[in-house]
Amino acid sequence: MTDSAVGMGAAGLDSRVVQFESAEQMVQALGANDEALAMIEGAFPGISLHVRGSDLSITGPATDVGRTERLISEVRTLAANQTPVTAQVLEQLLFMLKTQGAAKPAEVLSMNILSSRGRTIRPKTVNQKNYVEAIDTHTIVFGIGPAGTGKTYLAMAKAVQALQHKEVNRIILTRPAVEAGERLGFLPGTLNDKIDPYLRPLYDALHDMMEPDSIPRLMAAGTIEVAPLAYMRGRTLNDAFIILDEAQNTTPEQMKMFLTRLGFGSRMVVTGDVTQVDLPGGTSSGLRIVSDILQGVEDVAFSTLDATDVVRHRLVGDIVSAYSRWDESQRVALNGRRGPGKATRNEH
Repeated sequence: MTDSAVGMGAAGLDSRVVQFESAEQMVQALGANDEALAMIEGAFPGISLHVRGSDLSITGPATDVGRTERLISEVRTLAANQTPVTAQVLEQLLFMLKTQGAAKPAEVLSMNILSSRGRTIRPKTVNQKNYVEAIDTHTIVFGIGPAGTGKTYLAMAKAVQALQHKEVNRIILTRPAVEAGERLGFLPGTLNDKIDPYLRPLYDALHDMMEPDSIPRLMAAGTIEVAPLAYMRGRTLNDAFIILDEAQNTTPEQMKMFLTRLGFGSRMVVTGDVTQVDLPGGTSSGLRIVSDILQGVEDVAFSTLDATDVVRHRLVGDIVSAYSRWDESQRVALNGRRGPGKATRNEH
Protein backbone atom coordinates (compact mmCIF):
# COMPACT_ATOMS: atom_id res chain seq x y z
CA MET A 1 0.00 0.00 0.00
CA THR A 2 2.16 2.85 -1.28
CA ASP A 3 1.81 6.24 -2.85
CA SER A 4 4.04 7.22 -5.74
CA ALA A 5 4.79 10.17 -7.99
CA VAL A 6 4.37 9.20 -11.62
CA GLY A 7 5.88 12.18 -13.34
CA MET A 8 5.82 15.87 -14.10
CA GLY A 9 4.18 17.15 -17.24
CA ALA A 10 3.79 20.82 -18.15
CA ALA A 11 5.26 23.44 -15.84
CA GLY A 12 3.45 23.41 -12.49
CA LEU A 13 1.58 20.18 -13.19
CA ASP A 14 2.05 16.91 -11.36
CA SER A 15 0.75 13.36 -11.48
CA ARG A 16 0.70 10.86 -8.62
CA VAL A 17 -0.79 7.48 -7.82
CA VAL A 18 -2.39 6.35 -4.55
CA GLN A 19 -2.41 2.56 -4.25
CA PHE A 20 -5.07 0.73 -2.25
CA GLU A 21 -4.66 -2.81 -0.92
CA SER A 22 -7.50 -3.96 -3.14
CA ALA A 23 -10.32 -2.71 -5.31
CA GLU A 24 -12.67 -3.62 -2.45
CA GLN A 25 -10.81 -1.30 -0.08
CA MET A 26 -11.03 1.47 -2.67
CA VAL A 27 -14.80 1.01 -2.89
CA GLN A 28 -15.04 1.02 0.91
CA ALA A 29 -13.09 4.29 1.03
CA LEU A 30 -14.54 6.13 -1.96
CA GLY A 31 -17.93 4.51 -2.51
CA ALA A 32 -19.25 2.47 -5.39
CA ASN A 33 -20.85 5.31 -7.37
CA ASP A 34 -18.00 7.85 -7.47
CA GLU A 35 -19.75 10.31 -5.10
CA ALA A 36 -16.53 10.77 -3.14
CA LEU A 37 -14.50 11.32 -6.30
CA ALA A 38 -17.00 13.94 -7.44
CA MET A 39 -16.74 15.73 -4.08
CA ILE A 40 -12.93 15.72 -4.24
CA GLU A 41 -12.89 17.04 -7.80
CA GLY A 42 -15.37 19.71 -6.73
CA ALA A 43 -13.07 20.76 -3.86
CA PHE A 44 -10.03 20.85 -6.17
CA PRO A 45 -11.39 21.87 -9.60
CA GLY A 46 -7.97 21.74 -11.24
CA ILE A 47 -7.33 18.07 -10.62
CA SER A 48 -8.59 14.95 -12.42
CA LEU A 49 -8.90 11.48 -10.90
CA HIS A 50 -8.70 8.17 -12.78
CA VAL A 51 -9.23 4.68 -11.37
CA ARG A 52 -7.47 1.58 -12.66
CA GLY A 53 -7.87 -1.55 -10.57
CA SER A 54 -6.74 -0.67 -7.05
CA ASP A 55 -4.79 2.41 -8.19
CA LEU A 56 -6.08 5.97 -8.18
CA SER A 57 -4.12 8.47 -10.28
CA ILE A 58 -4.24 12.20 -9.52
CA THR A 59 -3.27 14.78 -12.14
CA GLY A 60 -3.31 18.56 -11.98
CA PRO A 61 -1.54 21.58 -10.44
CA ALA A 62 1.26 20.39 -8.16
CA THR A 63 -0.12 22.05 -5.00
CA ASP A 64 -3.61 20.62 -5.48
CA VAL A 65 -2.24 17.20 -6.36
CA GLY A 66 -0.29 17.13 -3.10
CA ARG A 67 -3.37 18.11 -1.07
CA THR A 68 -5.55 15.61 -2.89
CA GLU A 69 -3.00 12.84 -2.36
CA ARG A 70 -2.98 13.57 1.38
CA LEU A 71 -6.79 13.59 1.48
CA ILE A 72 -7.01 10.24 -0.33
CA SER A 73 -4.39 8.78 2.02
CA GLU A 74 -6.44 9.89 5.05
CA VAL A 75 -9.59 8.38 3.51
CA ARG A 76 -7.69 5.14 2.90
CA THR A 77 -6.61 5.09 6.57
CA LEU A 78 -10.21 5.54 7.73
CA ALA A 79 -11.34 2.66 5.52
CA ALA A 80 -8.52 0.45 6.84
CA ASN A 81 -9.70 1.26 10.41
CA GLN A 82 -13.26 0.23 9.48
CA THR A 83 -14.51 3.81 9.92
CA PRO A 84 -17.40 4.47 7.49
CA VAL A 85 -16.46 7.18 5.00
CA THR A 86 -19.69 9.12 4.55
CA ALA A 87 -20.16 12.37 2.64
CA GLN A 88 -20.16 14.20 5.99
CA VAL A 89 -16.87 12.55 7.04
CA LEU A 90 -15.29 13.42 3.71
CA GLU A 91 -16.49 17.03 4.01
CA GLN A 92 -15.01 17.23 7.51
CA LEU A 93 -11.68 15.83 6.27
CA LEU A 94 -11.57 18.45 3.54
CA PHE A 95 -12.36 21.18 6.05
CA MET A 96 -9.70 20.01 8.51
CA LEU A 97 -6.99 19.76 5.88
CA LYS A 98 -7.78 23.22 4.54
CA THR A 99 -8.26 25.11 7.82
CA GLN A 100 -6.69 23.30 10.75
CA GLY A 101 -3.50 21.77 9.39
CA ALA A 102 -4.14 18.59 11.36
CA ALA A 103 -1.21 16.20 11.20
CA LYS A 104 -3.48 13.14 11.07
CA PRO A 105 -7.16 14.03 10.51
CA ALA A 106 -8.01 10.33 10.24
CA GLU A 107 -6.90 9.87 13.86
CA VAL A 108 -9.44 12.49 14.93
CA LEU A 109 -12.32 11.02 12.94
CA SER A 110 -11.65 7.43 14.04
CA MET A 111 -11.64 8.22 17.79
CA ASN A 112 -14.89 6.57 18.92
CA ILE A 113 -16.47 7.70 22.19
CA LEU A 114 -19.83 6.02 22.23
CA SER A 115 -21.94 3.84 19.94
CA SER A 116 -25.67 3.94 20.41
CA ARG A 117 -28.74 3.21 18.33
CA GLY A 118 -26.79 2.59 15.15
CA ARG A 119 -24.63 5.70 15.31
CA THR A 120 -21.16 6.44 16.65
CA ILE A 121 -20.28 9.64 18.50
CA ARG A 122 -16.75 10.88 17.90
CA PRO A 123 -14.88 14.20 17.77
CA LYS A 124 -14.93 15.86 14.38
CA THR A 125 -12.19 18.47 14.74
CA VAL A 126 -8.73 18.66 16.30
CA ASN A 127 -9.93 20.96 19.09
CA GLN A 128 -12.78 18.57 19.87
CA LYS A 129 -10.31 15.69 20.10
CA ASN A 130 -8.12 17.74 22.46
CA TYR A 131 -11.21 18.54 24.54
CA VAL A 132 -12.20 14.87 24.81
CA GLU A 133 -8.62 13.94 25.78
CA ALA A 134 -8.65 16.66 28.47
CA ILE A 135 -11.82 15.09 29.92
CA ASP A 136 -10.01 11.75 30.01
CA THR A 137 -7.01 13.13 31.88
CA HIS A 138 -8.38 15.82 34.22
CA THR A 139 -10.88 15.90 37.07
CA ILE A 140 -12.36 19.31 36.13
CA VAL A 141 -12.52 20.52 32.52
CA PHE A 142 -13.92 23.77 31.15
CA GLY A 143 -15.16 23.62 27.55
CA ILE A 144 -15.58 27.17 26.27
CA GLY A 145 -16.82 28.04 22.80
CA PRO A 146 -19.74 29.19 20.64
CA ALA A 147 -22.92 27.32 19.77
CA GLY A 148 -22.53 24.19 17.68
CA THR A 149 -18.98 23.30 18.69
CA GLY A 150 -20.08 20.09 20.44
CA LYS A 151 -18.84 21.11 23.88
CA THR A 152 -21.94 19.90 25.76
CA TYR A 153 -22.75 16.98 23.45
CA LEU A 154 -19.26 15.47 23.71
CA ALA A 155 -19.21 15.97 27.49
CA MET A 156 -22.51 14.09 27.75
CA ALA A 157 -21.17 11.30 25.55
CA LYS A 158 -18.18 10.97 27.91
CA ALA A 159 -20.58 10.93 30.88
CA VAL A 160 -22.65 8.11 29.38
CA GLN A 161 -19.45 6.24 28.51
CA ALA A 162 -18.20 6.59 32.10
CA LEU A 163 -21.52 5.31 33.45
CA GLN A 164 -21.53 2.33 31.07
CA HIS A 165 -17.94 1.47 32.05
CA LYS A 166 -18.89 1.76 35.75
CA GLU A 167 -16.32 4.51 36.29
CA VAL A 168 -19.09 6.51 38.03
CA ASN A 169 -22.38 5.57 39.65
CA ARG A 170 -24.48 8.44 38.32
CA ILE A 171 -24.69 11.35 35.91
CA ILE A 172 -25.75 14.80 37.10
CA LEU A 173 -26.65 17.40 34.48
CA THR A 174 -27.38 20.96 35.52
CA ARG A 175 -27.96 24.44 34.14
CA PRO A 176 -28.54 27.85 35.71
CA ALA A 177 -32.22 28.78 35.24
CA VAL A 178 -31.63 32.28 33.93
CA GLU A 179 -34.51 34.05 32.20
CA ALA A 180 -33.52 34.62 28.58
CA GLY A 181 -36.35 36.88 27.47
CA GLU A 182 -39.16 35.49 29.65
CA ARG A 183 -39.81 35.53 33.38
CA LEU A 184 -40.09 32.11 35.00
CA GLY A 185 -42.90 33.28 37.23
CA PHE A 186 -45.09 34.12 34.28
CA LEU A 187 -44.64 30.76 32.56
CA PRO A 188 -47.57 28.36 33.02
CA GLY A 189 -47.54 25.14 35.02
CA THR A 190 -45.68 23.66 37.98
CA LEU A 191 -42.09 24.41 38.96
CA ASN A 192 -40.92 21.45 36.86
CA ASP A 193 -42.91 22.79 33.91
CA LYS A 194 -41.30 26.21 34.37
CA ILE A 195 -37.70 24.95 34.44
CA ASP A 196 -38.14 22.30 31.73
CA PRO A 197 -37.33 24.63 28.78
CA TYR A 198 -33.90 25.31 30.32
CA LEU A 199 -33.15 21.60 30.72
CA ARG A 200 -34.71 20.29 27.51
CA PRO A 201 -31.46 20.38 25.45
CA LEU A 202 -29.88 18.02 28.00
CA TYR A 203 -32.81 15.60 27.70
CA ASP A 204 -32.54 15.75 23.90
CA ALA A 205 -28.85 14.80 24.00
CA LEU A 206 -29.57 11.91 26.38
CA HIS A 207 -32.14 10.53 23.95
CA ASP A 208 -29.47 10.50 21.24
CA MET A 209 -27.11 8.45 23.40
CA MET A 210 -29.29 6.00 25.33
CA GLU A 211 -32.33 3.84 24.78
CA PRO A 212 -35.28 6.18 25.39
CA ASP A 213 -37.11 3.56 27.46
CA SER A 214 -34.19 3.33 29.89
CA ILE A 215 -33.98 7.04 30.65
CA PRO A 216 -37.12 7.36 32.86
CA ARG A 217 -36.05 4.27 34.81
CA LEU A 218 -32.53 5.62 35.37
CA MET A 219 -33.89 9.01 36.38
CA ALA A 220 -36.36 7.47 38.80
CA ALA A 221 -33.49 5.53 40.40
CA GLY A 222 -31.35 8.67 40.67
CA THR A 223 -28.72 7.26 38.29
CA ILE A 224 -29.36 10.22 36.01
CA GLU A 225 -30.35 13.57 37.47
CA VAL A 226 -31.23 16.65 35.45
CA ALA A 227 -31.81 19.69 37.64
CA PRO A 228 -31.34 23.47 37.88
CA LEU A 229 -28.07 24.68 39.38
CA ALA A 230 -29.84 25.95 42.50
CA TYR A 231 -30.57 22.33 43.44
CA MET A 232 -26.83 21.66 43.84
CA ARG A 233 -26.40 23.96 46.83
CA GLY A 234 -25.37 22.21 50.06
CA ARG A 235 -24.59 18.86 48.39
CA THR A 236 -21.40 16.82 48.05
CA LEU A 237 -21.42 14.81 44.83
CA ASN A 238 -19.42 11.56 45.07
CA ASP A 239 -18.82 8.97 42.32
CA ALA A 240 -20.58 11.12 39.74
CA PHE A 241 -19.97 12.63 36.33
CA ILE A 242 -21.28 16.18 36.66
CA ILE A 243 -21.90 18.58 33.77
CA LEU A 244 -22.71 22.26 34.22
CA ASP A 245 -24.07 23.61 30.93
CA GLU A 246 -24.62 27.28 29.97
CA ALA A 247 -22.09 28.21 32.64
CA GLN A 248 -21.72 31.75 31.25
CA ASN A 249 -24.98 32.46 33.09
CA THR A 250 -23.54 31.67 36.52
CA THR A 251 -22.42 34.41 38.86
CA PRO A 252 -18.94 34.06 40.43
CA GLU A 253 -20.61 32.93 43.65
CA GLN A 254 -22.64 30.26 41.85
CA MET A 255 -19.54 29.01 40.02
CA LYS A 256 -17.67 28.67 43.32
CA MET A 257 -20.66 26.90 44.86
CA PHE A 258 -20.83 24.44 41.99
CA LEU A 259 -17.11 23.64 41.85
CA THR A 260 -16.99 23.00 45.59
CA ARG A 261 -19.70 20.31 45.26
CA LEU A 262 -16.98 17.99 43.88
CA GLY A 263 -16.72 14.78 45.89
CA PHE A 264 -14.51 11.69 45.82
CA GLY A 265 -14.52 9.67 42.62
CA SER A 266 -16.26 12.43 40.67
CA ARG A 267 -15.44 14.38 37.52
CA MET A 268 -16.79 17.72 36.33
CA VAL A 269 -17.18 19.33 32.93
CA VAL A 270 -18.25 22.98 32.74
CA THR A 271 -19.42 24.26 29.35
CA GLY A 272 -20.44 27.68 28.13
CA ASP A 273 -20.14 30.51 25.62
CA VAL A 274 -18.80 33.73 27.12
CA THR A 275 -20.29 35.73 24.20
CA GLN A 276 -23.87 34.70 25.12
CA VAL A 277 -24.32 35.95 28.70
CA ASP A 278 -27.98 36.42 29.73
CA LEU A 279 -27.29 37.70 33.25
CA PRO A 280 -28.83 41.04 34.30
CA GLY A 281 -26.77 44.10 33.37
CA GLY A 282 -23.77 44.69 35.60
CA THR A 283 -23.66 41.09 36.88
CA SER A 284 -20.31 39.36 36.37
CA SER A 285 -20.18 35.99 34.64
CA GLY A 286 -18.52 33.29 36.71
CA LEU A 287 -17.27 31.60 33.56
CA ARG A 288 -15.49 34.73 32.36
CA ILE A 289 -13.35 35.08 35.45
CA VAL A 290 -12.83 31.46 36.49
CA SER A 291 -9.82 30.93 34.20
CA ASP A 292 -7.98 33.72 36.02
CA ILE A 293 -8.93 32.32 39.41
CA LEU A 294 -7.99 28.70 38.67
CA GLN A 295 -4.99 29.37 36.46
CA GLY A 296 -2.24 26.94 37.43
CA VAL A 297 -4.45 24.76 39.64
CA GLU A 298 -3.44 21.13 39.10
CA ASP A 299 -5.91 18.72 37.47
CA VAL A 300 -8.02 21.55 36.01
CA ALA A 301 -8.01 22.04 32.22
CA PHE A 302 -9.43 24.73 29.94
CA SER A 303 -10.34 23.76 26.37
CA THR A 304 -11.27 26.48 23.91
CA LEU A 305 -13.31 25.80 20.80
CA ASP A 306 -14.08 28.32 18.05
CA ALA A 307 -15.98 28.78 14.80
CA THR A 308 -13.76 26.22 13.03
CA ASP A 309 -15.16 23.58 15.40
CA VAL A 310 -18.83 24.23 14.60
CA VAL A 311 -20.29 20.93 13.43
CA ARG A 312 -23.87 21.99 12.82
CA HIS A 313 -25.00 23.31 9.46
CA ARG A 314 -22.16 25.04 7.59
CA LEU A 315 -24.00 28.36 7.95
CA VAL A 316 -23.75 28.20 11.76
CA GLY A 317 -19.96 28.51 11.57
CA ASP A 318 -20.30 31.40 9.11
CA ILE A 319 -22.81 33.11 11.41
CA VAL A 320 -20.55 32.70 14.46
CA SER A 321 -17.62 34.19 12.53
CA ALA A 322 -19.75 37.07 11.24
CA TYR A 323 -20.93 37.96 14.74
CA SER A 324 -17.35 37.81 16.04
CA ARG A 325 -16.25 40.27 13.35
CA TRP A 326 -19.20 42.54 14.12
CA ASP A 327 -18.46 42.46 17.87
CA GLU A 328 -14.84 43.40 17.18
CA SER A 329 -15.87 46.28 14.90
CA GLN A 330 -18.21 47.57 17.62
CA ARG A 331 -15.43 47.47 20.20
CA VAL A 332 -13.10 49.34 17.86
CA ALA A 333 -15.80 51.95 17.14
CA LEU A 334 -16.57 52.35 20.84
CA ASN A 335 -12.92 52.85 21.72
CA GLY A 336 -12.63 55.38 18.89
CA ARG A 337 -15.54 57.39 20.28
CA ARG A 338 -13.99 57.37 23.76
CA GLY A 339 -10.82 58.82 22.31
CA PRO A 340 -7.20 58.21 23.27
CA GLY A 341 -6.27 58.07 26.90
CA LYS A 342 -9.73 57.09 28.14
CA ALA A 343 -9.79 53.78 29.92
CA THR A 344 -12.31 51.18 28.84
CA ARG A 345 -14.55 49.56 31.41
CA ASN A 346 -13.57 46.02 32.37
CA GLU A 347 -16.64 44.10 31.32
CA HIS A 348 -17.35 40.79 32.95
